[in-house]
Amino acid sequence: MGVGSLCTHRVITVDRGIDVAAAATVMRDNHIGYLIVTDARSGGAAPVGVLTDRDIVIKVMARNLDPHALKVSDVMTPEPLVADYADDIGKTLHRMRALGVRRVPVISPQGNIAGVLSLDDAFDHLVIQMADVAGSIRGQQPTERRPRA
Repeated sequence: MGVGSLCTHRVITVDRGIDVAAAATVMRDNHIGYLIVTDARSGGAAPVGVLTDRDIVIKVMARNLDPHALKVSDVMTPEPLVADYADDIGKTLHRMRALGVRRVPVISPQGNIAGVLSLDDAFDHLVIQMADVAGSIRGQQPTERRPRA
């Protein structure tokens, strides 16, 4: 199964040139902790980085730096792991694990940002699969109890 069918398609992006305080406001207003960073100078279609609420806390606030004086590009994770829309979920999860990331931008076949795959999305998918397995097992028991000729 491709990650494009599992990912969240509502994507919030920010430009690398805005200040960190403005990015934090975008996170607050959208109730999210992860932003895909783009570059308007190059068309803004591809991710150039990602910014998390943790990045802001660890790299800015804990160091007592001014979030209005820093740009997103100063604290973002550049060149993030990305997944293509058709990438296999298992292989993508393996890559995420190897790098220790919880979310990855998903890129459409046209090269645009199509979504974000999170571990929560993958977990939801796996839970549904496990429910199907459990249902098959439960369905087998009544079949075994039926009298045979």
